[in-house]
Amino acid sequence: MIPIAKPLLGEEEIDAVTSVLRSGIIAEGKRVAEFENKFAEYIGTEYAVAVNSGTSALHAALRAHGIGEGDEVITTSFSFIATANSVLFTGAKPVFADIEHDTFNIDTNNIIKKITQKTKALMPVHLYGHAAEMNAIMDIAEDYNLVVIEDACQAHGATYANKKVGSYGTGAFSFYPTKNMTTSEGGMITTNDSEVSARTRMIRSHGSKQRYLHEIIGYNLRMTDISAAIGLVQLGKLDDFTSIRQKNATILSDGLRNVDGITIPVVWNRCRHVFHQYTIRVEKRDALAAMLNRSGIGTGMYYPIPIHKQPVYRNLGYDDNLPECEKAAVEALSIPVHPGVSKDELKTIIDSIKNGVEAND
Repeated sequence: MIPIAKPLLGEEEIDAVTSVLRSGIIAEGKRVAEFENKFAEYIGTEYAVAVNSGTSALHAALRAHGIGEGDEVITTSFSFIATANSVLFTGAKPVFADIEHDTFNIDTNNIIKKITQKTKALMPVHLYGHAAEMNAIMDIAEDYNLVVIEDACQAHGATYANKKVGSYGTGAFSFYPTKNMTTSEGGMITTNDSEVSARTRMIRSHGSKQRYLHEIIGYNLRMTDISAAIGLVQLGKLDDFTSIRQKNATILSDGLRNVDGITIPVVWNRCRHVFHQYTIRVEKRDALAAMLNRSGIGTGMYYPIPIHKQPVYRNLGYDDNLPECEKAAVEALSIPVHPGVSKDELKTIIDSIKNGVEAND
């Protein structure tokens, strides 16, 4: 089987974890602090705050900006459900804008149509590793005095206009095992705002800056030194991982560019795409995916049911008309692009897709 995703963990990560275990200090400690400092340096922000998941990063970032009951946050429905759920966790309401056809990212023209007096924040998602249109998003935020929370959970190292995502607004990253780098489970908030940094540190630790003195409502969202030790090693490998992903994506694009019924990913000139996923559009997506899976090639449908159509959101009264989201949900198919895929396997994937498309014609 050629898996759709595969964490690459070596002896360096094992040695790093063993060192932490031998130290006896396995909760949040100096490894977490070191990881925060190096991740902030990598993204280009003043501060980074480590937490236990990407969902926690989104939730804490929203809370740190004072988002709560009665507020609205404009985001995309074509994402993992954690994007919108993090807004619900605060008591605010996610409002869904449609997406662009080419990048699958939030449509900035549609954002403007969704703004109301209750809108307090914009939450673009840098989906599949391609940056959203950040210049336009930051201009809208400035015009309407809105906070920007970047869901960069799939976009470690991606750039827009030579600036890394997660450094435009307040960034949220995930280190789940399928991401471009992992800590097993974990997340990170990035910011240039000292107050946001301080508040997220309190929110992740029961609302406390000083032990047993609790100033605000908080949670237990801390990262362990075990996870941070893995993250430090993985961060050192991230650019190499990204380079391999990009080379693999080029091979896939060259092989699939002229295949009828297949639309390959778009990469804007002003962006560095880090290919968390290599996602094609396929007219007969489900049939091709089934054929590839039977042939031992892993695929992913990210995301076959947009968030606004999920039962939990239907029960909350959501009934949006988002035609591009709904079209993407039946056409988007991700195929293996991760650094563990060999050139021979890439050729097998390309040939299998060509054969599958011909068989379904």
